[in-house]
Amino acid sequence: RGRAQVCPLFLHAGGSTRPAQPGLLPGTPGTGPEERCTVERADASLTYSGFLQRFAFSRPVIIRGATDNSVFQALCAKDKLLAAFGDHLVRLSTANTYSYRKVDVPFQEYVEHLLKPQDPATLGSDTLYFFGDNNFTEWGPLFQKYVPPPFHIPGTRGAYSFGIAGSGSGVPFHWHGPGYSEVIFGRKRWFLYPPDKTPHFHPNETTLAWLHHTYPTLPPGERPLECTIHPGEVLYFPDRWWHATLNLDTSVFISTFLG
Repeated sequence: RGRAQVCPLFLHAGGSTRPAQPGLLPGTPGTGPEERCTVERADASLTYSGFLQRFAFSRPVIIRGATDNSVFQALCAKDKLLAAFGDHLVRLSTANTYSYRKVDVPFQEYVEHLLKPQDPATLGSDTLYFFGDNNFTEWGPLFQKYVPPPFHIPGTRGAYSFGIAGSGSGVPFHWHGPGYSEVIFGRKRWFLYPPDKTPHFHPNETTLAWLHHTYPTLPPGERPLECTIHPGEVLYFPDRWWHATLNLDTSVFISTFLG
């Protein structure tokens, strides 16, 4: 664990390939986002029975080294993705909690013109986010190369949601069924509350704005579980857990929703 992996996909207008350095996002408390992790971690020694007993129905966990997605990661390089999907339409949605505007644009246009850092002053309803709404006929050959997390919830099947988003972007607090999230490139910071503890947030405020305005005012007992996941790590969240995300770098990520 440690250094973020940066893909050529994430060149900004200036052409720099340097990842965002920890702590440089405005409003990030302390000296770096990795200083605080209150989500339990497990490694490849975690068994299926241990997962079911300790985490599946009760609390989130970050699992390291359970799968090898180096092949999938290589296919997510800029040249590979643009060659395969550049002229395909992708559906973007707004980064707010309860209502979503959808916009269809060519993937190449999204990468070259819309994939940029989050403006802290922009509302969630004005922030376009590429995550989910994937055309499985078109993206299926890529998803077939993804190795999903090894543990399932009895009676469920997994469905993939693939995304690419700029630094400082993310989705504000919301909840749904259980699932996994894996970062392929970049780093993603997570904030989580159990189902019986509704977080204080505005549904049209971005996660970055929430981190600026609300997070610093929270007493220690009211802070969420939180952690930053890196390539090779998978976060599991149980059913109906509130969660918000913040991409610390321009990132590629994929979730496996269990339903």
